[in-house]
Amino acid sequence: MHNQIFENYQENDRSSLIPLLQDIQSIYGYLPENALRDISDFVQVPLSRVYGVATFYNQFRLIPLGENVIRVCRGTACHVKNSANILYALETELGIKAGQTTRDKKFTLEVVNCIGACSIAPVILVNEDYHGRISVKDIPKILKKYQTAKKIEKAEEVV
Repeated sequence: MHNQIFENYQENDRSSLIPLLQDIQSIYGYLPENALRDISDFVQVPLSRVYGVATFYNQFRLIPLGENVIRVCRGTACHVKNSANILYALETELGIKAGQTTRDKKFTLEVVNCIGACSIAPVILVNEDYHGRISVKDIPKILKKYQTAKKIEKAEEVV
């Protein structure tokens, strides 16, 4: 699936390593091991170096994201409005820590420095949806919405 990307680059060109990693990640949402091996062969850089670059930059992921990505804002306004408790409630409810994905691959939990919605702090972003002025008691309701959203979409596809 990712082999077509190599057509856009010159073989043995080490300077194309990062753009290749970005293009591969845009396809899969992460960097699968076989793709890292293919990149290593294509640019003639040892796999350990490709892996080193992929793990050095925060933009690259070596594991897939969940169906829903929850970003908890920890910027100044959200910090003042107790976003630490929101994060703790999400970690507790999902049974994961920030930076992890649930076993069923439904949710990935991330912490971000600011998502630019300070006027509705504390705020979380679930996929593309902003949830502002939330409290800990809102967390189960928000999670339930996204747990059932896919089920409804799948049921509509079957009909």
